[in-house]
Formats: sequence, structure tokens, C-alpha cells
Amino acid sequence: MEMMRAARLHAVGQPMSIDEVERPKATGSDVIVRVKACGMVPNLANVLANWETWYPQMPLPPRPAIHGLDPSGVVHEVGPQVVSIKPGDRVYVNPGRFCGACHHCSSGKPQACEYWTLGGYFGYNPKSMDMFARYPYGGFGEFMLAPQAQVVKIPDNMTFVQGSRMGYLGTSYAALKKCGPLMGKTLIINGATGTLGLGATLFALAMGVARIYAVARGEALLERLKAIAPDRIVTFSNVKGSSGAFVKEQTNGSGVDLMLDTLGAKAPLDSMLDAMGGVKRGGRIINIGGTSGALPVDVKWWMDEQMELIGSVWFTAAEGMEIAAMVEAGIIDMSVMSPMVWPLEKINDAISGVGKDEGGFTYYAVEL
Repeated sequence: MEMMRAARLHAVGQPMSIDEVERPKATGSDVIVRVKACGMVPNLANVLANWETWYPQMPLPPRPAIHGLDPSGVVHEVGPQVVSIKPGDRVYVNPGRFCGACHHCSSGKPQACEYWTLGGYFGYNPKSMDMFARYPYGGFGEFMLAPQAQVVKIPDNMTFVQGSRMGYLGTSYAALKKCGPLMGKTLIINGATGTLGLGATLFALAMGVARIYAVARGEALLERLKAIAPDRIVTFSNVKGSSGAFVKEQTNGSGVDLMLDTLGAKAPLDSMLDAMGGVKRGGRIINIGGTSGALPVDVKWWMDEQMELIGSVWFTAAEGMEIAAMVEAGIIDMSVMSPMVWPLEKINDAISGVGKDEGGFTYYAVEL
């Protein structure tokens, strides 16, 4: 029996411990990845401590659990049915887990699968427990088991630590694709200076959006965001007033074509509702943030204005491949973001040390 080190959570309220556990073996169409870096979710401390109270319908992996949402590393071993992936490949492991056999999965929309689960993080209904049983390894361990269909090759100009940012980048990118063609369009990004918002800004610019109305609270980070493309980004601190009213004023009363809401868990819904007021008739609003609750929308306005509200969860491996290609070609420059990295032995320091002063401009990872 071969062993490996992994950080495991044994009980809510306790620190993770570095344990020696059995190393997985590759069978069938699965692969073993030697993890080099794993992204640290900024909200992980809250997830571990409060998720089961906040969202009891969304199960966490059974404890002792190896968490870790965004792993990148090197393929170590492949099962006998694996094709196009070989030991030594530099990869990101998309943590999306699904049955692979239903109509949604076969249609390239695995997020709609009843078994949809984020490995190393949380599930979406009781069926997620089946996925946790099949793939119990998150990224906070030296090796992990993953289905070949969720392994994304990353280019040489993307470091493993940068690869551990793919989850947030992919979530933003997938949501923008749901907006339809962006060339020449206008877009509100609510929560624009956060982890999801910065990624959305980079991709929206690369995908041809004409103007972004970036809404957030802190003016210093908004100015830093505007410096990425001063002629195409208009910023507004919603501490000063209504973001929806501001956007309407800036667009001669018309509003913008599209809106992306990227607010974090437990953020006030009032901010989302207010920003929606800046979207024009026939507009489309995509929600990828973690805020929750009942949104008091006037359904008459919704009907009369022919508005669309779409929820977007995570991204597919195919979209991950598209991101990797854009990074390789220099279309997306990840250097605007700076990493803060801890070794696996300091996992608890990492969980408690994640800050938000730099918004999405700083990202966090554990290096193995």
C-alpha cells in the first residue's frame, strides 16, 4: 500500500490535520494527478464552519474529508481506458463531477445533471454523496483521482499556481458565454473588484465588449480595475448611491445590454436588485455569485421589459480548454493577479489568513 500526505477535516470547528492516507490508483478511464498547487477559496473558512447551517440541502463531503477545489499538477498515472492524456502532462483538474450518462451530460451541460457535485467542496443535493464516494480526493493532498473527461491540459506559460485560479476564471468565462456575442455590447459587472468580477472583466474585454460599468464598494480597487482598460471601463462605488441610476444616467436613460452579478455569499441582495435597474429593455442578467435569498422582483416589470435572468454554475472542461488556449496565446494576461501561497503544512494558516483587501487582484493557493 502506497501512502501520501493530505490535509483532512475531521470535524467542524477543528483545524485540518496532515494525515498519511492511502494513495489512489488509476483504473478504467480515471487518472492520478500529482498535485502541485490547489486554489484556496476565499470563503473556505465560512464554508467549513457554516455551510451545513446556511445551506443544509447542499452536502459537504463526508468527514474526514480532503477538501481542495482547484487543483493543478502533473499526470502521474493513467487507467487502461484513458486516451489523449499521458503521465507528465501539465493539467488542471476541473472538480465538476456528474453521472456522464444522462441527457444533460450527453448534451454538454453537466451542471444540470442530478448528480452535479464540486469535488473537494460541496454537492448540490443528496445524490452528490455518490460522487463524493467515487471521487473522495480534493486538491489538498499529494495525489488525487480524477475522471479523464475533467482533466484540462495547461500551457507552459501558465504556472501551476496560476492554474489553481482556473475555477474562478472559468466561472466568469462560462457566464459571459451565456450572454451571447459580446462584440460592441455594454455590460454591468456587479462586484467587479472581487475574485469573480476581475476575471469577468478580463474576459469581457478580450471577447469584444464595448464598455463595462464596474460596480463595487471600494474606490481604490475600482481605480486599479479601470487602469486595465481606461477607455472601456467606467467605475462606480455603490457606497455613493444607486448603481442602476448611475448607469441609466451614463447611457441617456437606456441602460446596458447585459449584467453579471458576482457578489459573494451573504452579500446584500439590495445591491443586486439595484444594479438590475441599470439594464435596458430586453436585457439579460447572469448570476454567478454566492448571495442568496428571495429577490423581490416586480414580475410585471419583468414581463413588460422582456428581461432574462439566468443562473450559471461553474464551467465545463471544454471551457477550461478554451481558457488555457487564450492564456497560451496571450489573449488573457494573468499577471495582473498576484498569488499568496502557503505550503500544505500551513493549511490552517492559509484558511485563516486569506484576506480581501486586494479583492480579486490577489488569489490564494496551497503549494505541494
